[in-house]
Amino acid sequence: MVRPPAVAGTFYPAAPKELARQVDAYLATGAPKIVARGCVVPHAGYMYSGHVAGAVFSSLEIPARLILLGPRHYPRGDALAILTEGSFAGPLGEAQIDSALAAELMRACPRLREDPVAHESEHSLEVQIPFLQRLAGDFRFVPVVLAIDRYPVLEELGRAVAQVVAAQTEPVLVVASSDMNHYESDAATRVKDRRAIACILELDPRGLYDTVRNESISMCGYAATVAMLVALRELGATQARLVRYATSGDINGDRARVVGYAGIVLW
Repeated sequence: MVRPPAVAGTFYPAAPKELARQVDAYLATGAPKIVARGCVVPHAGYMYSGHVAGAVFSSLEIPARLILLGPRHYPRGDALAILTEGSFAGPLGEAQIDSALAAELMRACPRLREDPVAHESEHSLEVQIPFLQRLAGDFRFVPVVLAIDRYPVLEELGRAVAQVVAAQTEPVLVVASSDMNHYESDAATRVKDRRAIACILELDPRGLYDTVRNESISMCGYAATVAMLVALRELGATQARLVRYATSGDINGDRARVVGYAGIVLW
């Protein structure tokens, strides 16, 4: 199965040369690269959050294998949806799904369901692909999108990810795709986002889960981030760093109704 792009020409340029130029500009940070176990990256249109995603990816040694976890924004498809075969097509070519790794993850987490419907319109993973193509070239990945908010299920998924990653002979990067608080004032969003980011930096999945829910933080990919944090703690990660934070108000000047974007690396 070849999944066609859903947001080329809207979230990012559809023309290959323009997309490559734009992504390369976002990646030109000159940051020293580290070997990380995971990261949190935003998934808005590139004009708003591309500089945050670029700052994260440019600071990492990108391995040849990745697991991408993100939210399912649209009410179609399974709540824990994976694809195990095929590729994601885009302006820069096709990115291949890691069928072997995906099959291992499905065995480790039987709740996952093969479901192209959940993936067909979802942008949260798609927008990461051009960055990875420009940095890693011939990489393989496992796409998982989530529309579930029960902590025990997220913990189960995170432990399955850790089990599968630990069994590999080569490194696997776990990427959680999420924007932060949505559609409140810039001041209110920054306060809420600081609370959520503090939990991520402490590698505290339960703390993030409770904070997002108790503080009414509209972090769309918090489930993916919780699962990623569970996995990384199981894998022995102990450190995290906020690479960049911004809001949409930094770009368009509208401070009354913003979305927050955080870029975080964990190792």
